[in-house]
Amino acid sequence: MPDRARRPCAQPGCAALVDRGHCPVHARARRLEQDARRETSHRRGYDRRWAKARTTFLAHHPICAACAAKGLITVAAEVDHIVPHRGDRALFWNPANWQPLCKACHSRKTAGELGWGRRG
Repeated sequence: MPDRARRPCAQPGCAALVDRGHCPVHARARRLEQDARRETSHRRGYDRRWAKARTTFLAHHPICAACAAKGLITVAAEVDHIVPHRGDRALFWNPANWQPLCKACHSRKTAGELGWGRRG
């Protein structure tokens, strides 16, 4: 038995019942709209130079910092900007602002920064 009653989709005019947020049709449309507005990864600075810097950084820092803080040992797969750079090139290229994270920890941190998963 569900914990809560289903509600209409958050898209105005849509009567589809969902547990929260948008129905699958409108959720997909919102994601596509957001992706269309977002600059490409290359334009955001993630180019060949970044790929080389990232590979070098991960070779020197192979363990996920977030997992290590919990006493776990997990191989880092991504370089995270501790403070989101938001287009600031100096912050983007500052190695003191980088930390090695595994895919799960990086996804969790990014989702939190973007406000995903927060309730109403």
